[in-house]
Amino acid sequence: MSTVVYAPREVRRARYAVAAVFAVHGAVTGSFATRVPWIQDHAGVSAGQLGLALAFPALGASVAMPLAGSISHRFGARTALRGLLALWTLALVLPSLAPNLLTLCLALFVYGATAGMSDVAMNALGVEIENRLDKSIMSGLHGMWSAGALIGSAAGTLAAHLGSDARLHHVLAAGVLTVAGLVACAWVLDLQPAEDEDPPPRFALPPRSALLIGAVGFCAVFAEGASLDWSAVYLRDELGTSAGLAAACTTGFTLTMALARFAGDKVVDRFGAVRTVRVSGVLAALGGLFIVLGGRPAVAMAGFALMGLGIAVVVPLCFAAAGRAGSNPSLAIAGVATITYTSGLVAPSAIGGLAELTSLVVSFGLVTVLTCCLVLFAKVLRAGDRDRAKISPPSAAVPDRQP
Repeated sequence: MSTVVYAPREVRRARYAVAAVFAVHGAVTGSFATRVPWIQDHAGVSAGQLGLALAFPALGASVAMPLAGSISHRFGARTALRGLLALWTLALVLPSLAPNLLTLCLALFVYGATAGMSDVAMNALGVEIENRLDKSIMSGLHGMWSAGALIGSAAGTLAAHLGSDARLHHVLAAGVLTVAGLVACAWVLDLQPAEDEDPPPRFALPPRSALLIGAVGFCAVFAEGASLDWSAVYLRDELGTSAGLAAACTTGFTLTMALARFAGDKVVDRFGAVRTVRVSGVLAALGGLFIVLGGRPAVAMAGFALMGLGIAVVVPLCFAAAGRAGSNPSLAIAGVATITYTSGLVAPSAIGGLAELTSLVVSFGLVTVLTCCLVLFAKVLRAGDRDRAKISPPSAAVPDRQP
């Protein structure tokens, strides 16, 4: 992208605009997740068929994410984000319209493709704004995504409780979120490619730097997916708790993740990305030991809370590091996003398969080992520790320009 000098006020305003975009993106996910049972009944699919269909969002995202860089290069960052985010919010309607397994798989493929492309575009803009502000904001942006997901899921829970048709619910939600997204995108930075900048390839393998950074993100997302999908089952089946207490464990995990993301930027600014991830890995590994060795509900719940606290900031820092690791930030971010999406796809089934062969205790032993990898390989995120003198653009006073 071209080096354009923006007034500090414009950059701060763009930060809040991108934060709103992250919240809108998360709200779509929350709105969809709460109506999956309705969608299953409407499409007439079994639990196994639903599991197959739910693999298609990750497949669509993995295929489409490399296209985000080309789209941003052709249309500019603001226009690309505006269009991709609108496609994502409108795609919310598609799964609830599907009458059978085939159409549901196709709908979820499109749903995932638009999710992935808009994800890459908004993270690339977030990294750019972080560079211009010269302080960490990526953790807070991902915290806004979590907040949006909670709002979307709360609205979806209310709609499900009232027995509303998911098609009507999702049409209304898509309309509101599309308008909110378009308004927010009006204030993001309007970055354009330099005249001599070659367009990125439509499809390309991620650079080596993205593979290494993505491996760190893989470990964190694996732990996140395992904890979200299996923490309640672990407490109920392994420790004999009530369903209510088991559900509270998952809620506690989600809450500590969200709180840690909102607080994470100040920690990163003070200690740097590498040290933050190393300490995060220690906390997550300690949580894993509590889960595996505690043997009591209170200890396991504390372990899952520590797990959420430990892994919360890792993925935002992976995106930030990827955006600084090479000459093509969008391609590197797409590579990291593809790896983390894959991790989120395989984690629940891998945990279940290993538990079937052994036990859930052994499964979370594997999760604990992966969190130890965060400590060992945190140094690959060194690109996230900004060299302020080299990256910060000049802050000379320039007239404010309306977007």
